[in-house]
Amino acid sequence: MADIKQFKLPDVGEGLTEADIVKWHVQPGDTVEVNQTIVEIETAKAVVELPCPYEGVVAELLVGEGDTIDVGVPIISVDVSPGDATEVVGGDQDPESYQNLAQEETPAEPAAPAEPEPEKRQPVLVGYGVKQGATKRRPRKRPATAAAPAASARPEPVSTEPVQAEPVQAEPVRPEPGRVAVLAKPPVRKLAKDLGVDLTALTGTGPQGSITRDDVQAAVQPDQADQAVPAPAAATAVREVGREERIAVKGVRKHTAAAMVQSAFTAPHVTEFLQVDVTETMAAVQRLRTISEFAEVKVSPLLLVARALLTAAKRYPMINAAWDGQAQEIVVKHYVNLGIAAATDRGLIVPNVKDAHALSLPELAAALQRLTETARAGKAQPADLSGGTVTITNVGVFGVDTGTPILTPGEVAILAFGQVRDMPWVHNGEIKIRKVTTLALSFDHRVVDGELGSAVLRDVGAMLEDPLRMLAWS
Repeated sequence: MADIKQFKLPDVGEGLTEADIVKWHVQPGDTVEVNQTIVEIETAKAVVELPCPYEGVVAELLVGEGDTIDVGVPIISVDVSPGDATEVVGGDQDPESYQNLAQEETPAEPAAPAEPEPEKRQPVLVGYGVKQGATKRRPRKRPATAAAPAASARPEPVSTEPVQAEPVQAEPVRPEPGRVAVLAKPPVRKLAKDLGVDLTALTGTGPQGSITRDDVQAAVQPDQADQAVPAPAAATAVREVGREERIAVKGVRKHTAAAMVQSAFTAPHVTEFLQVDVTETMAAVQRLRTISEFAEVKVSPLLLVARALLTAAKRYPMINAAWDGQAQEIVVKHYVNLGIAAATDRGLIVPNVKDAHALSLPELAAALQRLTETARAGKAQPADLSGGTVTITNVGVFGVDTGTPILTPGEVAILAFGQVRDMPWVHNGEIKIRKVTTLALSFDHRVVDGELGSAVLRDVGAMLEDPLRMLAWS
């Protein structure tokens, strides 16, 4: 008898209310294990991979790619009935056919002797642990009608050992006469089938010589792969209407729009501007690139801008505060989670470097590099995007001088760093061509008055004109 469990959309971040289904990694009929990634969802902050809390066979996908789902709504049902559900082959059968096949027995081959009944297993996700030896292989039943296909199309079921971060190793399928056994997991076999790749012709690069997704994709021409494998559903659906197009506002863009409106119409913004001669900063960047401590990291002018703002936050703690309207209090934070605004394919996100104030310059450089690479790859997690205290937006990378940045909700200051240009500048009483940038500091006038905002902007500019001041003021 089928035992169907439904997995409801969880809250993967603080206060998450909904998420968009980006891509399913499983289909009805697929065998799943505890902790196996089954779906990618896009929250208001990031794309998150959800692991399966059950072991069994996918009975039904309850929502489709591109759908926006509220937290607590069931998204997938899994048949966790005892028995050899994992032996059923093919992804095209409906759940009922799987249940029927699983109940049949093979007359030609006696069933494997049953092992002692294990204690009832509580599904656990990665990080929560499980007692050693708490789970064992279930006794197998081999369907009569599916015994031969099962040997060639699916791997043998594997023992569910204590849950690990990585899925259980695939076992070789029983080869038909004249065929070679290969190691590959069910998702890899499905991919190979979709792409028309013969697994027996590949050399695996995975553990114990198993064939991975990369091995399969490497065996296919790029254009063929693009045609054979459908692209993931876009988080923002596009609809053509005559000579216009309408783009659904979802995910990060939806969250950003709401946050910016809330910020703009809640906090009274003030923006001040300052042109700065950063010739010495640019020279310092070149010098840092030759120092061994920075050999493995990217050194850019943003690194010294970040250090200057961190130093200013230490000198003027109110710039690193928050306004608590409900309690009618100003919360001054004695730590700095430095946000860096990043433009990605999914929209604007602001991941932050935790406790940036406590990092050395090489450590800060490495943290900024990891942060930007993760954000651009679309792998930033909700924890990376929450808890920021003050932000930098590097608008110079877009070839503009400056802007009037809107505060990140919950923060009272944001610094815009414009492009660095060669400009005529009065230096030591003479007009010379110097490296010049424009800084813009937006601040919440409820917390930061004009004098304090001006002092912060002036000091950041002074440190970029003469980087040695960072050492004197740190």
